[in-house]
Amino acid sequence: MAGVSWYAFALEYTEMRWPLIAAKTRDEINDALCAITQAMLRDVRGRPSDELLRRAMRGWAFVVPRPEPREMPTDVRLALRWVAGASRPLADLMDPTVMRSVLTALRLKQDGVVAAAETQRHKHKILVNAVRYAVEQHRLPADPLAPIKWSVAETADQVDPRVVANPSQARSLLCAVSYVGGFRRARGRRLVGLFAGMYYAGLRPAEAVAVTLPNCVLPAEGWGQVTLHRTLPQAGRRWTDTGRAHDERGLKSRPADDTRRVPLPPELVSLWQESINTFGTADDGRLFFNERGGIVGSSAYDRVWHEARELAFSPDLVRSLLAGRPYDLRHSALSTWLNAGVDPTEVAERAGNSVEVLMTSYAKCLYGRQAIANQRIDRLLCEYE
Repeated sequence: MAGVSWYAFALEYTEMRWPLIAAKTRDEINDALCAITQAMLRDVRGRPSDELLRRAMRGWAFVVPRPEPREMPTDVRLALRWVAGASRPLADLMDPTVMRSVLTALRLKQDGVVAAAETQRHKHKILVNAVRYAVEQHRLPADPLAPIKWSVAETADQVDPRVVANPSQARSLLCAVSYVGGFRRARGRRLVGLFAGMYYAGLRPAEAVAVTLPNCVLPAEGWGQVTLHRTLPQAGRRWTDTGRAHDERGLKSRPADDTRRVPLPPELVSLWQESINTFGTADDGRLFFNERGGIVGSSAYDRVWHEARELAFSPDLVRSLLAGRPYDLRHSALSTWLNAGVDPTEVAERAGNSVEVLMTSYAKCLYGRQAIANQRIDRLLCEYE
C-alpha cells in the first residue's frame, strides 16, 4: 500500500468520514476532494474535459455508497478510469512544490477567480484532516503541511451593520411578504410567520423551518415560548441518508438531544396563531410548509424574500445590503436585543450562541454603546469632584 495514489486514498477517506458527518459537511468534503484531486492529476494523454472530470468525481466518485461501474454513464466511467491512472501517488504530497500547487488550487473557484475566504478556509481544513488521517494510517511518514508557510484567508466574523434592519423596516418587510404571489396560492402569506420567527425570536432559518405546534406555547395574551430541539438544514438529496433534500439534525453546536427554550413576544405569538388558523399545520405538526405540505426549501423562501424587499423598499434600499438575506433577520433581532440593553448572557442563551461569539459577531452593531459608556464614565468622575 506504500504506492497508493491520492485518488485511491481520497476514496478511502470519503468512506471513512461519510457516516460520521452531516449532509452539508459531506457536500463540502466532496467539493474539496474534487479540487485536490484535480490538482493531483498528471499530464497524461486522453485527459477528459475539466467539466466532465468534475461531474464524474462530484456525482459518482466521492459519494457513499459509490455506484458500481456498470451503473455509471459511459463517459463518467471512462473519465474515472482516466483519473485512477493519472493520479499522482499520495506520497507526492511530501514534495513542497506539489503541496503548494494543491494549496493554490484550493484558493480558486472553477473559473479561476479567487474563492470567498470562508470557502478557502473550509477546503483547507478538509485537506488538513485528510493529511492527518494519512499520517495516522501510516500512508505518509510525516505531515507535509508542517514545513510550508501558508496563510489561510481571514474570514469576517463580525456582522456588517449595513444588513441590520430596524424594527420599522422589519415590520415593513413582513407586511410586504404577505403580498408576494397570488392570494389563493398564498406563496408569501404562508411564510410571514417563518420570517417573523427569525426576526422576533432570532431563529436560524433551519430552526424556523422545523418549528412544530406541540413544542409551542401560544397564549391568547402575553409572551409565548417555543422549545427547539431539531433543525432541518437543506443539503441536497445526494448528501442525506434519507435521499431527501433536507437533513434532520439537532441544534447547532449542541449535543444531539439538547433543547433550547426561546421566548416569543406577543407580536410573534399573534402572527403564528394567525398562520395556524389560516393554513393549519403539516402532518408532522410543522407550522410552516409549502402547498403540498412539504418542507419549505431555501430557494423558495429566498425568492419570496427578494420579491418582498422590492415591495417594501425604495430602489436605493433595494440595491443596498439592508436585510439582503433572510438570515439578516436573525442578525437584526440579536442586534436589537443587545441595543435594548438585554444582558448578553440572556441574548446568547436565546440565540443559541456563546457570549464570546455573540459579542465578537455583533460588536459593530451596538449603536450608541460608546455614548452610553462615556456618560457613565462622566457620572463616575463627577462624583469625585
